[in-house]
Amino acid sequence: MQLTRKSQLTGITRTKEINVTEEQILAWEQGALIQNAMPHLSADDREFVKTGITGEEWDQLFGGQEEEPEDEMALPS
Repeated sequence: MQLTRKSQLTGITRTKEINVTEEQILAWEQGALIQNAMPHLSADDREFVKTGITGEEWDQLFGGQEEEPEDEMALPS
């Protein structure tokens, strides 16, 4: 299904093909958690549905760096 969303970060309106049904969108709009209504979507696709923010936009604005795993951040003894 083609969804059009306006990015909450930049205000840019984009249309993206997302593998969801109208029933799934309706369930989410009526209060279901998005991960329950659309469990097959990637985190990037769920973010686009909720906020209009694409993965690329997020990476450009916030650097796209993932946090280090907790065990790698431990101080040496």
